[in-house]
Amino acid sequence: MGEGEVLSLDETVEFAENPEPRCPCVLLLDTSSSMRGAPIKALHEGLCTFKTELMRDDLAMRRVEVAVVTFDSDVRVQQDFVTVDRLDTPTLTAQGYTHMGSAIHQALDMLQARKEQYRTNGVAYYRPWVFMITDGEPQDEPDDVVARAAQRLHEDEADKRVAFFAVGVENANMARLAEIAARTPIKLNGLNFVDMFVWLSASMQAVAQSKPDEQLALPPPDWGTV
Repeated sequence: MGEGEVLSLDETVEFAENPEPRCPCVLLLDTSSSMRGAPIKALHEGLCTFKTELMRDDLAMRRVEVAVVTFDSDVRVQQDFVTVDRLDTPTLTAQGYTHMGSAIHQALDMLQARKEQYRTNGVAYYRPWVFMITDGEPQDEPDDVVARAAQRLHEDEADKRVAFFAVGVENANMARLAEIAARTPIKLNGLNFVDMFVWLSASMQAVAQSKPDEQLALPPPDWGTV
């Protein structure tokens, strides 16, 4: 049996065991060298809180799927889509430059592929989320890569194919983030990642309790400023 057939069988079993509609969420995490020290430590603590909070909600555990992608001079899929009970929070290290455009392309490509798997297996899904956390701006990558990433984001937001949230930490270039993201970026208060991930968890739980086409008013992000 070929590799593709094995994966297809795994998917079939996975969706048969859990036919709940899915809400996919990609966490795009900046691990460039400027995140070294307290920021990367606080980010990891926040990630652990995110998992703990989501695990409290039985429905969210079955419906929310999380993928983790880090970006510095490389873009790495640290965790492909899994329900939160199977999420293994990665150990984060900071190094290199900020290949943000390439990371956004990776996240959107992953969501496109995952939605195709849902459709193939007859599983309903919610509007996907991407949550990007960065303390900088795109670095050391071609301008056209970043421009195309921004264009894809704006098109996908307009067509309601994705909800993309950009969070700026410490010295992040908020004006540049506003150019890339379709919605206004949020400036994190200090290194308050724990409260931010508690908010994200509560928001994902609210989505998981709703119907796939239902419009939700999310709580205000009291962990940051717009």
